[in-house]
Amino acid sequence: MKTVAFLTLGCKVNTYESEAMLKLFHQAGYEAVDFKDKADVYVINTCTVTNTGDSKSRQMIRKAIRQNEKAIVCVVGCYSQVASEEVVSIEGVGVVLGTQFRNQIVDFVNEYKTTQKPVIKVADVMKLSRFEDLDIDEFTRNTRAFLKIQDGCNNFCTYCIIPYARGQIRSRTPESVLKQAQSLVDHGFVEIVLTGIHTAGYGQDFENYSFYDLLVDLTTKIKGLKRLRISSIEMSQITQEIIDLIAMSPIIVDHLHIPIQSGCDATLKRMNRHYTTAEFSDKLRDLKEKLPSLSVTTDVIVGFPGETEEEFQQTYQWIGKMHFNQLHVFPYSIRKGTPAARMKDQIDGHVKHDRVKSLMDLSQRLQSEFASYQIGKTLEVLIEERHGDRMVGHASNYLKVHVDLPDSSIGHIYRVKILSQNGTELIGCVESEKNK
Repeated sequence: MKTVAFLTLGCKVNTYESEAMLKLFHQAGYEAVDFKDKADVYVINTCTVTNTGDSKSRQMIRKAIRQNEKAIVCVVGCYSQVASEEVVSIEGVGVVLGTQFRNQIVDFVNEYKTTQKPVIKVADVMKLSRFEDLDIDEFTRNTRAFLKIQDGCNNFCTYCIIPYARGQIRSRTPESVLKQAQSLVDHGFVEIVLTGIHTAGYGQDFENYSFYDLLVDLTTKIKGLKRLRISSIEMSQITQEIIDLIAMSPIIVDHLHIPIQSGCDATLKRMNRHYTTAEFSDKLRDLKEKLPSLSVTTDVIVGFPGETEEEFQQTYQWIGKMHFNQLHVFPYSIRKGTPAARMKDQIDGHVKHDRVKSLMDLSQRLQSEFASYQIGKTLEVLIEERHGDRMVGHASNYLKVHVDLPDSSIGHIYRVKILSQNGTELIGCVESEKNK
């Protein structure tokens, strides 16, 4: 049997797209093997968020070529979109796709087999106006299912290359999203995570259908869906009707990931982020007043060009006051081709390292505090894997919970009474399985 191996770098969108391409290979008679094993076809789904992502992509491409010189090596994704010439120059690469044409990847592999000439398909993403449908029925390594609902981003933050790799916002049709969601639930998934390059930008390219409308349809029309999660949402996109829907829906989880990137207005302006800390904090207070159990996590970039120690301290103090429940902290990384890469006053790496550590320590404290508030409460937990003597899963608020259950509990949601905590993680006992 023909074999294919995938290596996926980067975000949840890439994870979704890799699974969709794997389905196409399965339909063509291929068996999936681990990337470290010898395969007939290797697919490297690349990332280009940072220069490190580019380097890792090149490293994995060369690793695949070394593992089997006779294999067909396919390079797809954001790095090959913005740097296709670099990818083509790597001897041994057979197929190069950008962030389009993935639904034809098996055809391109067959074309290379016939001609033995590199197949290069990289579109001008800035001219794209239609969403490329890629369907999935199951995920090979997940208990929750990602559902890609849109592609592209219109924000053009000064540090970010992704709009140039993905193009502007293109939304999947509501009919296609709902059909995909029902298929995933029918295949046994109880939780769906809505994902995209700018997820809540969904519908901006439609006239009479919004992200809110999609949430309503998913929570009322999909039979058997128990949990719906939004992978990320900008604060400007959290409308009053979305707040009200989350508050009353038993399906939309009590967790939102809302990127802030900086707690300093001067830094936000240099980043081309279209809000102030005051606007963000006002909306966050409104959210927590109406959704008291809501967990809010965020992204922060430290060491952005020109970030003084005073500006960093503003960020540190402001984040502490906002009581986010977890921080995803990233040191600013120069990304060639972005406005920020040309800015003066680039920050020394040692300074960035120290600032990352400060915020990660703060994140640990905030996580631990939030975990302590859960003791005595009953949370709904999706069981995902075994860890030692206990099963582990994520509660609806995205805290990790350990509980005594058999392996057969994986993929099921249980009501769990929280008894204690171990750092940022919780330990509980089962009260009942949801809907039983």
